[in-house]
Amino acid sequence: MSATEVLSSVTDDEKILKGRSLWGDAWQRLKKEKKAVVCLSIVLFYALIAILSWTGIIAADWGQEVGASYSPPSADHWFGTDIFGRSVLTKVIHGTQIAMSVGLISSAIAIPIGVFFGAIAGYFGGWIDEVVVWFYTTFSSVPQIMLLMSIAFILGKGITTVYIALGLTSWVGLARLIRGEVMKHKNREYVQAAGSLGAGHGRKLFKHILPNVSHIVIIFTSLQFQVAIKSEVILSYLGLGVSGQPSWGTMIDDAKLELARDVWWQLAGATLAMFVVVLAFNILGDSLRDALDPKLKGKD
Repeated sequence: MSATEVLSSVTDDEKILKGRSLWGDAWQRLKKEKKAVVCLSIVLFYALIAILSWTGIIAADWGQEVGASYSPPSADHWFGTDIFGRSVLTKVIHGTQIAMSVGLISSAIAIPIGVFFGAIAGYFGGWIDEVVVWFYTTFSSVPQIMLLMSIAFILGKGITTVYIALGLTSWVGLARLIRGEVMKHKNREYVQAAGSLGAGHGRKLFKHILPNVSHIVIIFTSLQFQVAIKSEVILSYLGLGVSGQPSWGTMIDDAKLELARDVWWQLAGATLAMFVVVLAFNILGDSLRDALDPKLKGKD
């Protein structure tokens, strides 16, 4: 290959790298990590199961008696049956719908709150920053489980209570991260250039700064899912969460009495399902953080 061809090839590669967006570069990084791809596949599989359960295509008959009471795992019933002869596998599948919906809806509640408070505190600074920091510092000083239980006692049991309680108690970490990133970005050249062209505070904040810190929201969402799933299990185990339908938390709560009869399969089914998805979200969250970190761009 001639020197001209080599230079041309290098130039083409540079153009490709320069033209690749942060998201495109992050996706290329993510694809190189086998464990991240496996975890993403697991999360998508759980999401598919949750959608199919929500639409009634699968696990719609979770309350139907399919065998004898406390039948152990077998070829007919892989996870055995509970005290009423219902399929434990079907209950685990329905519990997947509950778990994924809790992660999704609680994130949808927490993200706007965290982004709003973090953005205005980091951008405006001064007394606004002091008030916001005081507010979320005071808020976070109360143990989250106590806040969750307090909201659950006030609103009563139910899946809607779980959504609201988790959403209203999970935004502090995101607000801190957004505040710090906005403080770094607000004095950069592209924001100053927008201001010199007549852009107001709202346009600079929402049009220019927030899109450049949006990767934090993606990482937060992946981590929030596993926190929400574990919190739902704890609330349901304490009798303050889901009622009238199976969830992993209620299944574990039922299993505490079944263990005395050597009936372990309901506990094993719910615990295994929760363990796999929480582990997948943890690993995926770490991989997303590394892939979306602009400081690591071009170091592969």
